[in-house]
Amino acid sequence: MYNPEFWEIRLDQVDLEQYPNEANIWYETGEDRVHRYQREDRVDELADAVYDFLSQYLTQKQCEVVVLYFIYQKTQQETAEILGISRRVVSQHLFGICRGGKHIGGAVNKLRKLCARHGIDFQPAERKFETQEYSEQLAISA
Repeated sequence: MYNPEFWEIRLDQVDLEQYPNEANIWYETGEDRVHRYQREDRVDELADAVYDFLSQYLTQKQCEVVVLYFIYQKTQQETAEILGISRRVVSQHLFGICRGGKHIGGAVNKLRKLCARHGIDFQPAERKFETQEYSEQLAISA
C-alpha cells in the first residue's frame, strides 16, 4: 500500500554496513552508559523516600496530582481531565500560589521542605559512581 506522506528508502545491508556504529542516533558511548546508570541509581535511591512522603504528608488530591504529573508524565491539562478538576487547580496543587508576595502551598514545595528536613539532597550526586571500580562493574554487567 502506497502512502504519499511516508517516504521509504530501501537500503541493502551492504550499504548500511558502510556506516560506523557511532553514526547511529541510538549509539551510546561507555561514558554515556556510566552517566545513565548513575542517574538511574540516583533515582532509585531517592524514589523510596519520596514515595513515603507522598502518602504521609500530602493531601490525597496532591498525591494524585503528583503521581499523574511526575510518575505517569501527564500534562497539567491531562491530569485535570483525569481528575475532573481545572488545569489551574492542578497547577495550584503542584506548585502552590503566590499570595502577598509569599509562596503558599503546593506539593512540590512541601516535598522539597520534607526532603531538606530529612537530609535528602536532590542535587546530582558526587561523581562517586565514576570510579574505576564502578566502571568495571558496568562493563561486567553490560
